[in-house]
Amino acid sequence: MAQITGRAVPRTDDPADHRPDDPTANGFRVVSARRSVVTQLREIWSHRELLASLVRKELKVKYKNSALGFLWSLLNPALYLVVFTLVFQVFLKAGIPEFGIFLLSGLLVWNLFSVALGGATASVVANTALVNRVRFPREILPLAVVGATLVHFFLQAIVLVLALIGFRHEVAWSFLVLVPIALVTLVVLLAALSIGLSAINVFVRDAQHMLELVLLAWFWMTPIVYAPELVGPKIDSRAWLSILYINPVRPVVLSFQKALYAKECCQNDGKTAILASEPITWYLWQLGVVALAALGLLWGALALFGRLEGRFSEEL
Repeated sequence: MAQITGRAVPRTDDPADHRPDDPTANGFRVVSARRSVVTQLREIWSHRELLASLVRKELKVKYKNSALGFLWSLLNPALYLVVFTLVFQVFLKAGIPEFGIFLLSGLLVWNLFSVALGGATASVVANTALVNRVRFPREILPLAVVGATLVHFFLQAIVLVLALIGFRHEVAWSFLVLVPIALVTLVVLLAALSIGLSAINVFVRDAQHMLELVLLAWFWMTPIVYAPELVGPKIDSRAWLSILYINPVRPVVLSFQKALYAKECCQNDGKTAILASEPITWYLWQLGVVALAALGLLWGALALFGRLEGRFSEEL
């Protein structure tokens, strides 16, 4: 049951201030009781239609009154494809054959991760009016952002598919099963981080701004614009290597690159490998470790959210 605690509320003669839906109008405030993680999961599932509605709302708001609408989702990766190919393959001579395919294989994954996490972290604060007036599982707010960004990911993937067809690039068919597994793993990780950070951001508003800096550094620690096999020989410090290898997004990006880019060897020098020549079990093992860690993190994030949720109204 909810806890009810007394609190003095200034009285006024203005009838407009005595709103029946205001929980403080009678001199009391309602603090939501803590919910178990199992209860939270059940409530999210029972409100799945609301989650779908919020996803649709996120999609409509993003391109409201836009002439091109969802076409902007296609133009974004297409522009990345052109610009990064010119910069890294033509001007800087990155040395990776068909660099555009290599880039998009990892960049689409990163865009999903960074955009969803940034939007989800601010989602509870951005929906203050909804949080204070309507009763529903608040965890749905960050999950709706993740869902909407996932839709954009599938739209942007059309550009990658067209690039594969246009360049007549052969994918690694035997490794293609890694793509859905890696995507599900990333979504679970996103759900965990989004729920946890959205709750923390209510109390520490600097969290969403700090996240921008963290994501900037995180991007360059993920092998998206450089060959994964180039990192090891260039870094002597075991500490730095450990930081790079415990990056949970790295196995997801590597799986996409292995399945879609598929070229293991070599850069223009004919010696430096691009992707590791490892069997599919190696990739599955890495994804499995990340998935287990993400599930544990999701459980902890839900527990944290349930613990802090009762104080949201005070902070907002």
